[in-house]
Amino acid sequence: MTKAFVADASVAVAWVHPAQATAETASMLDAIAGGATLEVPSLWPLEVANALAVLVRRRKLTNDERKTALGWLSGLRTRIDPEAPGLAFSKLSELADLYELSVYDATYLELAQRRSLVFGCKDGPLRQAAKQSGVQLWRGAAAI
Repeated sequence: MTKAFVADASVAVAWVHPAQATAETASMLDAIAGGATLEVPSLWPLEVANALAVLVRRRKLTNDERKTALGWLSGLRTRIDPEAPGLAFSKLSELADLYELSVYDATYLELAQRRSLVFGCKDGPLRQAAKQSGVQLWRGAAAI
């Protein structure tokens, strides 16, 4: 059983917006229900809240659905890693340059590397960067 893993904001959005859900994102949620801890950078709550606000503006979610989703997500077993701001001008910028990522995406990659955790995300370029950097990706019910 996976005890902890990293997932980016796209995964959290998939958990609360059925059109975004996949078997992979569902299996991550099952892992949390089974006792795993979601480890995320301090950026994660901001990105998730922003993504849900955008979905409301695009009329993909109602404001009540957004509020319910935020409440539900805040109850998940998470560990918020505080180190990202201190790494922004060094390690995170270097990873972003190396893999042609945003610094935001590099934040998730760096956390998975540093903590040696399986990483779940839906973003193609970020998944590719994880593969190239040796970070183990979540795939289905298990990591690959």
